[in-house]
Amino acid sequence: MMNGHFNIRVYGILVNDSEEVLISDEREYGMEFSKFPGGGLEYGEGLSAAIAREFKEECNVEIDVLRHVYTTDVFIKSAFNNSQVIAVYYQVKNTTSLECRFSDKTFDFKAGKTVDQVFRWVPVDKLTESDLTFEVDRIALRAFLSEKSHGLHF
Repeated sequence: MMNGHFNIRVYGILVNDSEEVLISDEREYGMEFSKFPGGGLEYGEGLSAAIAREFKEECNVEIDVLRHVYTTDVFIKSAFNNSQVIAVYYQVKNTTSLECRFSDKTFDFKAGKTVDQVFRWVPVDKLTESDLTFEVDRIALRAFLSEKSHGLHF
């Protein structure tokens, strides 16, 4: 018998030409958190369509999905509700310019906004698990960096 429900999430690891990864700093639900860009799968939507929609909504950018990086294979409870998170991570590449708010500072939110989002670039070789709030993003980062260390170029 299932007591909770499943929350299917899709995220993109976008690496620019300067070998920097796009990180989303967000303030919502009374929390501040850093994660890879992305969000929830909507009913009737495929995973690739969902990540393309999320990047269009958040950064007004078109992307190509390059490859699958990680899908959760352990139990992850949502930080926001009583659901089990199933998260799928892809490496993506932008095909148009990103149009979103950037900062060099972590959590550089606008004063007085209870819901806000700002993006920042972090060099791949400086990105650590402590830069990400949620365990599922940290696991995906380990998978991503492990593949990089085995000779994959991105």
